[in-house]
Amino acid sequence: MVSFGVSSMFFHEYTTPEIFSFVSRAGLDGIEYWLETPHFWLRDLPVQEVISCKKNHPEISTLTVHTPILDLNPCSINPDVAHISVQYAVRSVAIAEHLGAHTLTVHPGRRTAKRPPGEADYIRFKQYVAALREASTRNSLKICMENMEPLVNSLLCTPERVRQLLDDEPWLFFTLDTSHALAKSDEEPFRYIELCHDRLANVHISRKEGKTLHYPLDRTALMAEVMHALKDVGYNGSLMLEIDDLNFPHPLSTEEKIAILSRDRVFMHECMG
Repeated sequence: MVSFGVSSMFFHEYTTPEIFSFVSRAGLDGIEYWLETPHFWLRDLPVQEVISCKKNHPEISTLTVHTPILDLNPCSINPDVAHISVQYAVRSVAIAEHLGAHTLTVHPGRRTAKRPPGEADYIRFKQYVAALREASTRNSLKICMENMEPLVNSLLCTPERVRQLLDDEPWLFFTLDTSHALAKSDEEPFRYIELCHDRLANVHISRKEGKTLHYPLDRTALMAEVMHALKDVGYNGSLMLEIDDLNFPHPLSTEEKIAILSRDRVFMHECMG
């Protein structure tokens, strides 16, 4: 059964207990908990606090986790940056399992210079994937690689490249980011769904306006078509709203954020129900 949730980073400035409360008030049944949520990240990763919040909100039945990615790059040309980035990704596997998460989303990294990736970058990417592969053998968590925006230094930003990675790594799953796909074209999300739906375990759902990504769904026809395509292939994982609150013309109040999520929740239910 599909679950409907939101990234914890939409409530960037709040505490973990507040985030769980707000998500519940919006009527959502899932949270994608970013380990870089400030209240968690800046307090030495208090895992037990998140577990307690989860127990206090049984209506939030789905918890997914997002590995740290800010300031990190597992494919960095700087060996120290690459090393600690891989370490955090592997550590995230253990944390996600401890939290009882269904999936863990990881980023592929990028070439440090804004140039097309070369052989050295792909060697570092293979080393990163190998570390995740080893970590995956110790738990039942679904580790999901996310597609990136089609930038010049992206390592993983086409449906064909994702499909090849999934074929090469049968233990690995896929997180579709619809905004990242839409940055290429309106057709790109459908190409990802067609090629990779058999390994799709998580969806970050949002739309774009012009060149700006991660807007609410707002009942747009295109996002309805994306959800219908997911339904047609039998997708039954999570739809996690990934909305950037800085896209709005003014700082959003708590009530405004909850109202946005409530509207999108109703729309998602209508499209996927």
